[in-house]
Amino acid sequence: MPDTIIPSSLNDGWSETLRFVGDAVFAYSPVAIAVLDLGGVVSAGNLAFLAMTGLAHDEVIGKPFIDRLFKEDREDVSGPLSKLAMGTMPAVDVDGIRMLGAKQNPRRVSVRARRADVDHGDDCSDCLVVVHVLEEAERPTVDGHHIQAQKMQALGQLAGGIAHDFNNLLTAMLGHCDLVLDRHPSEDPDHDDITQIRANVSRASELVRQLLAFSRKQALTPVAVDVNHAVEKLTSLLDRVLGETIELRLMLTSEAGVVRVDPGQLDQMIINLAVNARDAMPGGGRLSIRTADIDLTAPLEREPDTIPPGSYVVIDVSDTGVGIAKEIIASIFEPFFTTKEVGAGTGLGLATVYGIVRQTDGFVVVDSAVGEGASFTLYLPAATPDENGEGEATSAAETASQPEKSPTGSFSGATVLLVEDEHAVRKIAAKALSTKGYQVLEACDGESALEVLGARPDDVDLILTDVVMPGMDGGTLARLVRQELPLLPVIMMSGYADEAQTPDLADVPASHFLAKPFTLAQLTAKVKGALSREEHSR
Repeated sequence: MPDTIIPSSLNDGWSETLRFVGDAVFAYSPVAIAVLDLGGVVSAGNLAFLAMTGLAHDEVIGKPFIDRLFKEDREDVSGPLSKLAMGTMPAVDVDGIRMLGAKQNPRRVSVRARRADVDHGDDCSDCLVVVHVLEEAERPTVDGHHIQAQKMQALGQLAGGIAHDFNNLLTAMLGHCDLVLDRHPSEDPDHDDITQIRANVSRASELVRQLLAFSRKQALTPVAVDVNHAVEKLTSLLDRVLGETIELRLMLTSEAGVVRVDPGQLDQMIINLAVNARDAMPGGGRLSIRTADIDLTAPLEREPDTIPPGSYVVIDVSDTGVGIAKEIIASIFEPFFTTKEVGAGTGLGLATVYGIVRQTDGFVVVDSAVGEGASFTLYLPAATPDENGEGEATSAAETASQPEKSPTGSFSGATVLLVEDEHAVRKIAAKALSTKGYQVLEACDGESALEVLGARPDDVDLILTDVVMPGMDGGTLARLVRQELPLLPVIMMSGYADEAQTPDLADVPASHFLAKPFTLAQLTAKVKGALSREEHSR
């Protein structure tokens, strides 16, 4: 050491004292410090560093430093550290790195590294890398999660609005196709072309359902499901989806394993993740599906959401594919975001997974790095003992998807008050009902419907109304009508595919629900069914 720091008058015992003080300063420094060899392996770590990792001394020493970092952040640190060790970079200063802590709870840190040349005398020296790990202020992390959550919420609202409007358009398209098909039997040369148009409209409705899933406004029928059994049942289908070059490995270790989900939607989430993994392994590889139980005692901050404490059943879908670049991970759950070539996918697979799992009160997180594969982990709330019974919810979308025969005869001549603000939907519905013998009165909003009903209160046998309309909505209209005509049947129509998305209808008794888009057969069957129930209730 320079003479200006250690006075020559002090005896040799002072050097030993300095070494002792230096060891104490290193050990008890409030800043996390790690000493690495030139290969990036931790040679020493102080108490603050061990506390930050949440691991014991033997679990850290002798292990690569970057193992304590998130996969997608490791490349940002490993490269500069290598250059520092080789002497081609004077220092390493990297901010915004996520470090794994106790129970894998991440901490956002800054890494400061410097190379140290240690002279032991007698021409013997070592080169080490000293790393200071500084925990960043909590607020930027919270703000980042908040901004990302707001972004996903805004995208969900946008997707839901788009899906609602598209369902109106698709309803009109399906209706007109059905009317034209009635005039063109199978032997007609135009029949196949019209059928193809109708099939494409149906495909469009599937895309809309995926948008509704992302916006968390899809019809779900939650029941108690054993996740291990659900995954095992999918094995044959997954083998076909993955092909011969990809090995499927199941590690079903969950013991409780019961969650309340829609079984079909759970299957869709796993299949979507499997397809996404397959596309990331063009040369083959391995897909692993693991289940486990986990109890979180503290919030787990994982983009784009913070997972609250509680008991969860975890489904982890991991692949050995090309991995996901750090800069795009934040966008992978957004609708229509895709890295595939044009025409190779819609970009709705992961968005659908995100929407379904969040609508089920669960969470999905991803760990990945380029060249190291990807792992998607679903956190689904474990079902409590009183929730293990079968669910009683019904799926309006599923009911509407099953075509029914049109009504004939018995209610022909009944008068239907049709309330719909979308002109195309109102016209095709009125035309369809008229062709089946119903008398149709039309109104473009709730206020106009009350005027029509006020002028002819005894003539109306049923109200068919849209839910979402400017001014007075369908629920308000139905409640006002019921005050004067408590037995008048009401059918609610909505582009949100599920009556559960309109909780204000819960206090409207004897109402029925019809999800858009619907076929003319489904419309007329719903009207006949509502009139039939009203007739039997008298």
